[in-house]
Amino acid sequence: MPDYQRQHKKRLAWMPWLYYSLKPKHHVWAKQWQQQLQVELAELESVEFANNCFLAPSAELFAEPGRLISIGENSFIAADCFIHGPVTIGANVAINHQCSFDGGRAGIVIGDDTRIANNVKIYAFNHGLSPSKPIWQQNNTSLGVTIGKDVWIGAGVGIVDGLEISDHSVVAMGAVVTKPVPPWAIVAGNPAKIIGDRRKKPLLHQFPSNRL
Repeated sequence: MPDYQRQHKKRLAWMPWLYYSLKPKHHVWAKQWQQQLQVELAELESVEFANNCFLAPSAELFAEPGRLISIGENSFIAADCFIHGPVTIGANVAINHQCSFDGGRAGIVIGDDTRIANNVKIYAFNHGLSPSKPIWQQNNTSLGVTIGKDVWIGAGVGIVDGLEISDHSVVAMGAVVTKPVPPWAIVAGNPAKIIGDRRKKPLLHQFPSNRL
């Protein structure tokens, strides 16, 4: 017999939003599966899960003492993500596959209702650049990264240390964010620049509706 449940788990790992619309007969085993994964990880790392979270089995979360990873209710982390604390994730947050976040010393904070597409890179630390010695021998700095509420970050975005991505803003696919993003702004490019405002005429041809 084909192992439909194993394939279903694989599908959920790469498309976790489907977890929240499972039929009752599937939700029973999926909820038990998730509870076991999350309890086992919380015993090994400094990770906290609120109610109704989803974690793909291939996501790698590392949180030493003092580097807590906190995940709010109804939030998910998809397949092949790497997350190193400290990271605080709000409620109803989507982190899609193959994202890479490192909180450095100062940490990453992600607000409620934010959606992060695949392959997003966020690093809350930086190397020293003094010419007096090799980069690898220099001390790191860490200012932290804050992402507000109701933010949409497109696929392949890079965000450098020391920035705030303000509430309700949108970062277009492939952008490299090197400056703070104001509320409601739409930014794009490398380096990212403001190209619009969500409160004005929407750029529907650039930002089609999806379920991520």
